[in-house]
Amino acid sequence: MKNRSNAKQHINHVVAFFYVCYACKKNNWENTFTLFSRVIMTLPFQSYALIDSGNGRKLEQFGPYVLSRPCSQAVWKPQLSLAKWNEAQASFSRELENKWTNLSNIPEVWHIEVAGVVFKISATDFGHLGIFPEQKSFWDWIQKILRPYASKKEKPRILNLFAYSGGSTLAAAKAGAAVCHLDASKGMVTWARENAALNHLEHAPIRWIVEDVKKFLARELKRGSRYEGIILDPPSFGRGSKGELFKIEDEVTQLLQSCRDLLSERPLFVMFSCHTPGFSPVVMHHLLSQAMQGVKGKIEFGEMLLEGPDSLKLPSGTYAKWVREND
Repeated sequence: MKNRSNAKQHINHVVAFFYVCYACKKNNWENTFTLFSRVIMTLPFQSYALIDSGNGRKLEQFGPYVLSRPCSQAVWKPQLSLAKWNEAQASFSRELENKWTNLSNIPEVWHIEVAGVVFKISATDFGHLGIFPEQKSFWDWIQKILRPYASKKEKPRILNLFAYSGGSTLAAAKAGAAVCHLDASKGMVTWARENAALNHLEHAPIRWIVEDVKKFLARELKRGSRYEGIILDPPSFGRGSKGELFKIEDEVTQLLQSCRDLLSERPLFVMFSCHTPGFSPVVMHHLLSQAMQGVKGKIEFGEMLLEGPDSLKLPSGTYAKWVREND
């Protein structure tokens, strides 16, 4: 059964790849991009594991603590017994008006290390913990892209939008980049700065910005600011620092165009990820390829999955990333 599932997944990605190749031919993009379609799987690592998923929930281990949280994608049955699920030291439920149960079983704050970055973990009122483990592969990738430039006189300039607790920011800073970190939530920017201090990066060249993304991008364009790399993981819906409304389906095209306009003459990469239903890998490819039209490089697009030894693969968002081809 597992082999059949893997074969079906492979067929779906082959179909997506050839569909995108057809779109590139039709729109004359083939001279601009080399295309790759793949699945990014986050396997268990020292400080995190997906234990199981099903019945609209996921069971995960963060450091020494096992937590149960909602997961709308997990519409299948759990693989493990109810007794195993009952080992969770704390659980979050949206049916209980967004409340945690048994929070006294876990500390208010603890730390884990992922991709060489130390993160503060804490149970929030929204069920988040301050980290999205499916992004681990991207933090590794960002550091790999940037390390060759660490010894150069001018540091690569990286813009991280919707930057949350700073995983991508700190990965880039550890690799020697100068980073602009932007999030509309003052609390999340404070959290990211705490993470920077945990990694001895409090004096690294990081600009910490609390602002609405559209206003910030417009101002950066007027200033003539330019970046070698841009990272963005927009939410489905959000509000700016002063209540400005953001809806991804209304904003994403202009958002990506603004990012394209902020790239330097020799950009390194654009990393675009998303967790919005309907934004399939092919949709992500089309959005990024249109924004990057005319800039020669490689585009990889696909699905992010969490995987555990006893769990079914858990869909955890989609992505498209552009990287400059070697001259």
